[in-house]
Amino acid sequence: MADLSKADFPSSYSSNLLDGKVAVVSGVGPGLGSAIARGLADAGAAVVASARKESSWAPTVKAIETEGGQARGINCDISDQQQIADLVKFTASEFGGIDILVNNAFTEEDWREPFVGFDPERWRAPIEVNLFGTLTLSQAVIPYLRERSGGSIVMITTLSVKNPVPLLGGYAASKSALTTAAQVMAKELGCHRIRVNCVAPGHIKGNSLEEYFDWIAKQRGVTAESVADEIASENPLGRLASPEEIAPAVVFLSSPLARMITGQTLNVNCGRTLG
Repeated sequence: MADLSKADFPSSYSSNLLDGKVAVVSGVGPGLGSAIARGLADAGAAVVASARKESSWAPTVKAIETEGGQARGINCDISDQQQIADLVKFTASEFGGIDILVNNAFTEEDWREPFVGFDPERWRAPIEVNLFGTLTLSQAVIPYLRERSGGSIVMITTLSVKNPVPLLGGYAASKSALTTAAQVMAKELGCHRIRVNCVAPGHIKGNSLEEYFDWIAKQRGVTAESVADEIASENPLGRLASPEEIAPAVVFLSSPLARMITGQTLNVNCGRTLG
């Protein structure tokens, strides 16, 4: 994988917005997770990037350090409780505590497999990872947030919560349940000054989306470009967002600028859903 440079990541953050804060980001790969981790670091936070494989998080950690930020990386499969425990202990050991958790790690059912109707088994992995894995990681981080007299948890959900498709029904259901869980957590944890919010992106530019558009195009006998144009045309802004255009919403919700916001979902989907 090519190294990431500062030129690839345009900055729009105050360099001290998150100064002194420590952030954990799960599911850091070449897309949104990387943009979020770099956005938090650009705003001054020390960042621990995690993913199941070092090859996923390592380029992001290297980029942050090259740009003068503080970052560490560690392997973590959020469906494994021991790996979650190792992640939070590693973070506290490296940086002294935790102020921010961004739950970006996810999985989805294989949309390339034939789909002939409702199949609960297709939902098993998304529910296990996206819901229970995310909640387990959140639970492990909460004591550290309480030690800091508060903090922020941001769940990355999806447009699919409002616009589900059968091929990804399990993914949509898991994220919908996570949205409700975030609202419950916001009510339960508010007394500890812990805020819990969601960011719901729409289609995100990148290799995964291109692969999905290619697959749809083959089913329809059209070009991937025409599929992308069709999707973009359904958005009031007439385009699709890049990871770097979504990350600022996460930085905002993680920061003191959002100190009075909890239990909310911020839709970052070029206007695809309104309200």
